[in-house]
Amino acid sequence: MFKKSFLKDLAKKEKVKATFLEKQLEKGRVVIPLNRKREIPKPIAIGEGLKIKINANIGASTEETGIKDEIEKLKTAIEAGTDTVMDLTIGENLKKVRKEILKNCEVALGTVPIYEAAIEAEKKRGSFEKMTFDDIWGVLKSQAEQGVDFFTIHAGILKKALTTLKKKKRVGGIVSRGGAILARWMDVNKKENPLYGNFDKILELAKEYRMTLSLGDALRPGAIADSSDTLQMSELYVLGELVKKCRKKGVQVMVEGPGHIRLDEIALNMFLEKKICSHAPFYVLGPLPTDIAAGYDHITGAIGGTLAAFYGADFLCVVTPAEHLRHPSVQDIKEGVIASRIAAHSVDVLRFKDEWQKDLNLSLARAHRDWGKIFPLTLDEQKAKRYKGQNKTLSDICTMCGRYCSLKMLEKCNLLK
Repeated sequence: MFKKSFLKDLAKKEKVKATFLEKQLEKGRVVIPLNRKREIPKPIAIGEGLKIKINANIGASTEETGIKDEIEKLKTAIEAGTDTVMDLTIGENLKKVRKEILKNCEVALGTVPIYEAAIEAEKKRGSFEKMTFDDIWGVLKSQAEQGVDFFTIHAGILKKALTTLKKKKRVGGIVSRGGAILARWMDVNKKENPLYGNFDKILELAKEYRMTLSLGDALRPGAIADSSDTLQMSELYVLGELVKKCRKKGVQVMVEGPGHIRLDEIALNMFLEKKICSHAPFYVLGPLPTDIAAGYDHITGAIGGTLAAFYGADFLCVVTPAEHLRHPSVQDIKEGVIASRIAAHSVDVLRFKDEWQKDLNLSLARAHRDWGKIFPLTLDEQKAKRYKGQNKTLSDICTMCGRYCSLKMLEKCNLLK
């Protein structure tokens, strides 16, 4: 699937042995999202035994369609340290946006093809409810040929789930955009999910282009009142079966995980995914352990993401401060990426010596107020410099303690390392 030399270089970057990376890849516990049509300077591996990776979502909406803005968000996300990017464009310039993003993207890129298929069906026939699998297939082939590295495929939501949903109405309903599109399509057409019914064909395409499939959680809870409910769990079992199909065909696969989950159920959710989905890499959308933090959901996501990563999640999706409120700005993207990096690093520091060393180096520099060494070690060097530089009257100390700086007092007594 991948050349030995490539895996050797990637293992060195991941700080693991090449033999370990190869074995995890063979078992399906690690994926490397990288289309055969693409070469990127920053490839990554996602899965057990590796550092926690993060993904940032960008893309134009039906209300915000500026290509330049999305390219700026892409560059900001990469500069801030995201490992991958997903283009979730649903606006009029969908194809143009993706083309420009691919041209400027130096990390793995993912999409949700059902968006484009629905939009195209609406243009051709007046409604996405009249969408056919041929429409979906055309989009899948086109995006694979363009070089998209991984697809989110919502093949786990089945027609029988709609019956359950109608009987036991959820507080949050279906918050997955792709899931809602397919739920509406199934309800109107009285047919099974076309992604599920044609999954074997999708696997053939994924194998041809060496794409990774990310099995979308269409029925993820959108409110903590729905956390770990019957609908969420029933879909997880379907995804577990689809994971087996992927592996049988030699297709890389990861599983997407819940959104709004109670804090005391996060560990259980990580355990169940690994158990039911045969240790496929777990890509979690948050999770968000509270619903009331609008404007601060990057913090909520970092709290849930840290716990999720500690208990087994491999891949964290960035949640921005704009979540639930508006289309994210460039600054929202940056703040979301930094928050997710904090979550990922909080777990990596426990598992990898080089991550531990980063904290130790910063702490030693901080003890002696060596700002020249401190700034480059912070997650957001620009912000750290801006905050410190707001008071130019104090050189080696900050304004928190001023001349009563505890560290400076200890240094004078020769009590610092």
